[in-house]
Amino acid sequence: MFLFLGCDHTVKCSDIIGIFDIEECSVSRTTANFLNACQKKKKVVYVSQDMPKSFVVCSDNTYVTNVASSTINKRGKI
Repeated sequence: MFLFLGCDHTVKCSDIIGIFDIEECSVSRTTANFLNACQKKKKVVYVSQDMPKSFVVCSDNTYVTNVASSTINKRGKI
């Protein structure tokens, strides 16, 4: 099964490691370090140019999207 992240981006559900709210996690130094490391490795994909609301960590990349983490979670449930 695939999960739609917005703006023509989909990922396989089996590749998803975690779905995170960007406001809740951005205050953590650990999260900032993780996102910076992904950025340096060119493993961050910006799904939209709009204000980011969440990020999805997958086995290959980290996707930053303007879709809320709660909405992405709902989309993943059958």
